[in-house]
Amino acid sequence: MIAILEFLFQIVNSLLGLLEALIVVSVVVSWLVAFDVINLRNRTAYNIVRVLENISRPLLAPIRRIIPPIGSLDITPMIAIIVIEAARTALLPALFRWLGGLVG
Repeated sequence: MIAILEFLFQIVNSLLGLLEALIVVSVVVSWLVAFDVINLRNRTAYNIVRVLENISRPLLAPIRRIIPPIGSLDITPMIAIIVIEAARTALLPALFRWLGGLVG
C-alpha cells in the first residue's frame, strides 16, 4: 500500500510541476503575442494560444478576483506559481506522510 501512495505522490507532484510549466509558457506566449512576435492569424499559433489560455485561465481566475492587475502588470501567474510550489514542497509531502501513517 505504501508503494501505491508513493506512486500517487509522484503523479500528483508531476502534475503540479506541469501546471507550473504551463503557466510560465502561457505568460511567455502572451508576451510574444503582445509584441507581435507570434501572429494569431496563423491558425496553428492561434490554436496553441487558445489551448494555453483555456488551461491557465481557470487556474488564474480565482487569484485575479482577489488581486486585480497593478496598472498593466498582472502578477497572478507569479502568485499561482508560488502557491503551487508551496503545495508541492510543504503540503503534498505532509499529506502523503499523514496518509502513510493511516495505512501503515
